[in-house]
Amino acid sequence: MEEKILTEEEKIQEELQAILKNCMHCKGKQDEQLIMKAFRMANEAHKGMRRKSGEPFIMHPLAVARIVTEEIGMGVTSILSALLHDVVEDTELTIENIENAFGKKVASIVDGLTKISGVFDKESNSLQAENFRKMLLTLSDDVRVIIIKLADRLHNMRTLDSLPRKKQVKIAGETIYLYAPLAHRLGLYNIKTEMEDLSLMYRYPEVYNELSEKIALSEKKRIQLINHFSIPIISRLDQGGFTFNISGRSKSIYSIYEKMQQKNVSFEEIFDLFAIRIVFDPKPGIPEKTQCWDIYSSITDIYPPKPDRIRDWVSTPKANGYEALHTTVMGPNGKWMEVQIRSRRMDEIAERGFAAHWKYKTVGAQDTELDKWIKNIREMLEKPNSDAMEFLDEFKLNLFASEIMVFTPKGNIITLPTDATALDFAYEIHSEIGNSAIGAKINHKLLPVNTKLTSGDQVEILTTEGRKPSLEWSDYVTTVKAKSAIKAALKAESKNRLEVGKHILEEKLKALNITPSGRVFKKILPAYDSSNKDELYSKIGSGIVSLENMKNVLAKNTKNKWVRVWDLSLGRPAVPPKSDHKDTYDEEGRLLLKENIDDGEHNYELGNCCNPIPGDEVIGERQDDGLIVIHRTDCSDAIKIMSSQGDKLVTVSWTQHKVFSYLARIHLSGWDRFGVYNSITNTIVQEFNISMRTINLHGHDGIFDGTIDLYVHNARDLNNLIMNLVKLKGVESVHRVEIKDQ
Repeated sequence: MEEKILTEEEKIQEELQAILKNCMHCKGKQDEQLIMKAFRMANEAHKGMRRKSGEPFIMHPLAVARIVTEEIGMGVTSILSALLHDVVEDTELTIENIENAFGKKVASIVDGLTKISGVFDKESNSLQAENFRKMLLTLSDDVRVIIIKLADRLHNMRTLDSLPRKKQVKIAGETIYLYAPLAHRLGLYNIKTEMEDLSLMYRYPEVYNELSEKIALSEKKRIQLINHFSIPIISRLDQGGFTFNISGRSKSIYSIYEKMQQKNVSFEEIFDLFAIRIVFDPKPGIPEKTQCWDIYSSITDIYPPKPDRIRDWVSTPKANGYEALHTTVMGPNGKWMEVQIRSRRMDEIAERGFAAHWKYKTVGAQDTELDKWIKNIREMLEKPNSDAMEFLDEFKLNLFASEIMVFTPKGNIITLPTDATALDFAYEIHSEIGNSAIGAKINHKLLPVNTKLTSGDQVEILTTEGRKPSLEWSDYVTTVKAKSAIKAALKAESKNRLEVGKHILEEKLKALNITPSGRVFKKILPAYDSSNKDELYSKIGSGIVSLENMKNVLAKNTKNKWVRVWDLSLGRPAVPPKSDHKDTYDEEGRLLLKENIDDGEHNYELGNCCNPIPGDEVIGERQDDGLIVIHRTDCSDAIKIMSSQGDKLVTVSWTQHKVFSYLARIHLSGWDRFGVYNSITNTIVQEFNISMRTINLHGHDGIFDGTIDLYVHNARDLNNLIMNLVKLKGVESVHRVEIKDQ
């Protein structure tokens, strides 16, 4: 039977009916009528508009609303807001129209989802960063804005194939940099995983396809192994009277890729490609935590556990609300198997994140770590006149994935990011305690405030009156709260110095019977080595400058000195116009990179942050002076640019490169056997005819480790060399690393 081809109108109605049918919290006809009303308003507003894919635009808000209700489990208000989320930005409708039709709450959420338009200071801010900041501002009112925005981004990622390559890379980079970590922080595991996988698919399509094929090929074997492993567990839990589901799930493609990168191993070397999940319906009258440990006990009676791989997130849930008991056991045929144990409630929170966390939270219950995190973000957003790019950096910093838990002297738990210091702890308690901290007692031992903390430490902060933060304190802390408090204290101190300095100068001039004027400042600024008034005030206020010789300074003729200062400030070299450069573009508008970067006839340079070589996947960043800086697409600087300043991206491609050589660095490690260094250098120089710039290998305790800097023609040559080096007897691992000390 042939499948019926639906018309556009039929597809729209099918999506709408799916929303009405699957709305988890809809209560009767009244809610259904509201959804129909919002659909009609959005459909009329977007009439005649189409997406890049060619489909009617209304399909996008319908898809977002469907994700919001089916995949996240949100209610009617979220569906209405999702259906209307683009109307204010793209049509004639206003926030007032929405408020009149659906009330203040829906209008507020749609406003939070509406991008900034109009005049914008692009020199000091990023439009993307400002949009993201505005969206997060609504956290102070309603977290549903963020959840709908994540659904919006997920649907955009699912339909990214209709956009040009440059846009795909930009959106995928922005997603992996900000939106996937945000989904993780809100506990939306499934959305976070799909975003990561789709981002990888568009950034590195070859890698993604290769891993997909390998996972598919191992599917049959995986199912057999899961069944073999599960049968004795099912029998034991049935005997224990548990009602449960047991299933096996593969690791996501992105998580496999990440592990391969971090550990520098191949696909075949990753032993925990999948995990077994047990979800049980709790027995009445017995705590869920107790039942998790009962199931754990039943499993470890059958299979021996790996002692260092127990993860107890039942006693202390993760900051995003995740609760579960994880263990790794030795399964059949000597295979390590990860097992996750959750109650039905825990599973819903794990799958649906904040939406489920909200549903299960009782009135008067203590704030969770997720509630505290949202409170911290609100505090960040409430700072007046904060720069959008600065906020973006701080927000990214606050999306920490791994945490430690430390104790106050009274035994209260404080959650901090890994690598947090005693000073972070002090600011977490209160900004005044942080500002006046002089030391810390960590586990009753006196230590400096920059000491890194580990889970389980008990910390007491020692303070003194009159203590003030210094600029170097910013290097001692990792949390946004601490960095913001230090910055605010330094700013306040600086403002105080300016006011004191200004007062001292005015009093001095008054004593000399001189009125402050532009002519007076023209004389005294160069005399005290200051470029402007604020710098002079600051130097006076902090005691760097004394005004004892003010009378002599004002009496001098400083004409020559002043001319010299202005000559310097006006003597900046002009940027050559773009027409002077002979850049080449292909048919698709990509900038073609030449083989000789130093020929002086082009308007681009290779980024020192990642040192790309021909053959690498690259992207260009157009700077304010017109110069294009070339980055590898996996460079952290490039990913940040993709996420916050996508309008600066230039699609680039390599031309043929046969003669010119590029500097690259490889890291090697292995067994320090006799002759291993000779084998390495012979392979590089004699077999591959590659020149070495520096070699820095050193042996200790029977192993060797170090780097070699090489001149190679392209990425293919370098990869071939790495493959041959790793085959040498005694060489354990070889991989390319960034050169950071040029």
